[in-house]
Amino acid sequence: MNHVKKSKRPKHPKHPKRPRRLKYLKCPNWRPLMHPAQPTRPTPPALEQRARARLITPDCEEIPVRTTLRYTPADPLAVHIDFPAGASTDDADVTWTFARALLAEGLTAPAGIGDVHLWPCGPAHTVVELHSPYGMAMIRFDTPSLRRFLRRSYAVVALGGEDLEPAVDDGLASLLDGV
Repeated sequence: MNHVKKSKRPKHPKHPKRPRRLKYLKCPNWRPLMHPAQPTRPTPPALEQRARARLITPDCEEIPVRTTLRYTPADPLAVHIDFPAGASTDDADVTWTFARALLAEGLTAPAGIGDVHLWPCGPAHTVVELHSPYGMAMIRFDTPSLRRFLRRSYAVVALGGEDLEPAVDDGLASLLDGV
């Protein structure tokens, strides 16, 4: 029998001992589930502002209505007007959503195609006309209040700085839901 002695490696005191490596299972088809983390921008807060308005009836009477104007960075191109239950025909809270650009345009000139129309009514007021299958409503707002809301919305998301990717992703997801 031929005995071969294995020589021991000399220890090098200058080099510290390397830590043991953990053994992992190798999966040839493995792919990461997510993209590497990217720095995220903090989400600006949503904006809410109460606004006094007057609902104009068919016989030209004006009924005071407390509304809430809302803007959220999650839907950067839209503004929302919330009406209390007493302002609707079925006594339910109602929210109308339309383009922020339409609001900006309607403060200085008649604007709107379809269900939402806006126009200035003198220097102090703006009329918002809303059409639905259930009827039509005309609401008169104080223009300075709408301008202040619009200016504050631009402070949350600047004009032209809208990030549309999340909105497009959400829209596609809702369209493809169940497909």
